Amino acid sequence: MAGLATSLGAGAATNSLDQMPDIDTLFLFGSNPTEGHPIVSLWLKKALRIGAKLVVADPRKIWMAKRADVWLNLKPGSNIALLNGMLNVIFQNGWEDKAFIAKRTEGVEELKAKVTEYGPDVVEKITGVSWDKIVEAARLYAKADKSMIVYGLGVTEHKTGTENAMAIANLSLACGQIGRPSTGIMALRGQNNVQGASDLGPYPSSLPGYQSVLDPNARAKFEKAWGVQIKDKAGLKSVEMLDECTKGNFKGLYILGYDIAQTDPNLNHVWKALESVEFLVVQDIFHTETTRFADVILPGASFAEKDGTFTNGERRVQRVRKAIDPLCGMAEWQALCELSSKMGYEMNYNHPSEIMDEIASLVPTYGGIDYRRIDEKGLQWPCPTKDHPGTSTLYTDIFSRPGGLAQFMSLDHTGSGEKPDNEYPYVLITGRIREHYNNGSMTRRCGGILELVPEEYIEISHEDAAELGVLNGDWVNVSSRRGQIKVRAKVTDRSQPGNVFLSFHHPEALTNMLTSGYRDPVTGTPEYKSCAVKIEKTYIEGEWT
Repeated sequence: MAGLATSLGAGAATNSLDQMPDIDTLFLFGSNPTEGHPIVSLWLKKALRIGAKLVVADPRKIWMAKRADVWLNLKPGSNIALLNGMLNVIFQNGWEDKAFIAKRTEGVEELKAKVTEYGPDVVEKITGVSWDKIVEAARLYAKADKSMIVYGLGVTEHKTGTENAMAIANLSLACGQIGRPSTGIMALRGQNNVQGASDLGPYPSSLPGYQSVLDPNARAKFEKAWGVQIKDKAGLKSVEMLDECTKGNFKGLYILGYDIAQTDPNLNHVWKALESVEFLVVQDIFHTETTRFADVILPGASFAEKDGTFTNGERRVQRVRKAIDPLCGMAEWQALCELSSKMGYEMNYNHPSEIMDEIASLVPTYGGIDYRRIDEKGLQWPCPTKDHPGTSTLYTDIFSRPGGLAQFMSLDHTGSGEKPDNEYPYVLITGRIREHYNNGSMTRRCGGILELVPEEYIEISHEDAAELGVLNGDWVNVSSRRGQIKVRAKVTDRSQPGNVFLSFHHPEALTNMLTSGYRDPVTGTPEYKSCAVKIEKTYIEGEWT
């Protein structure tokens, strides 16, 4: 959110899913949609069947990379260098949209000067991608009538994640590939309703609707509505809360639907924080690694047990209707209201629709949305009034930044926080597989899924496996400076030499024991996509396996 909001004005997808079949060139960057976002991938596959060109930037040879017109097989952590190299090509060849840049942007001269530093020798050394590929990718993207960038956690889950998103915005703006149908930027989020949750105020520096806590007018509006005084300074990000727990400065945590003891990075640090905090409440639908640390466990309600809305990746606010009553007796919103009331702040709603009405009264982008209007079909924000149809394409006229102009950002490559060396020579990339979801607390309870993928495995290239003497199915120790796990090897051409891949779905092999504590300094997003590890063939019960 932070990167796109800085460059464009809002941290959200600029276009809609149903526009994808009309794309001329699709630039897929750091995303594996056939496994991580399979419904989105159906739209993308439709565009490819119709004839769209495909450029894929990803260290792994994912399904889409095998079918790409150009596969930019970059080294992890080299996103900015790659994008600066593409921009260098575009400006040198005059492929930029000069009229769009002049009318709707600012800062282009600084960007032009910066990207001249990213010529063939520099970019090939940093990224490992041949300059010919970069030139062809730039041509396909810039020269198409309608190009869309679809990116995922391979962009954001880096120490430079915010800057990576800004670099993607630079490319889109330079080519005028934004503000029109079937162009723009689609940021694929990590889980369902990340957009909706983000919209409604969890960031420590903002109130619902991305209204800054530093803005006295915004604070006054919410103070009047809620009858409370709001502090004029930002709170803590979740990772910062854990830091304060370990220091003894944070006394209590209430964790709702979040298994940080499995899915957060550098788990030894996380576990220390959870052990240090005086009082921990965890609310979830199943026992997880995190509930093991809880003083109190509250039961949650699944999607099928509650009414409400989800806001999807195209900013569409959609109704969710319960199929059954909550098995635990109440949905989370009811539990939160009761808890708040017992703690001294009365919170009374008869139905989630009343909460949505309150949202509409306080969040301008949701101002025209109510349950009646989204009963059959959702609406895409911004939808400021009751007669507004919703917005399928952002920035058709102006950007939502001060002055209405988008901002080019001049950026430099800095790379990952932790780099491979003689002791830890491999780069670990973490991610998801199609069969399991997130911490696996739901999918590992499905017999058919568990039969397909019963355990964790590490993807390793044929070249690296041969050097290590590892065969497909062998057990290996994978270790970093923070911990180690034992998993089976999967020898594959999906990983390039020097890179290995693990998912994080299995508590029997806690991948995040390995991941580092490096974070994006703006958002606090952990660097899940790059850390240094070593791999050693190991014994199981006295035998090689």
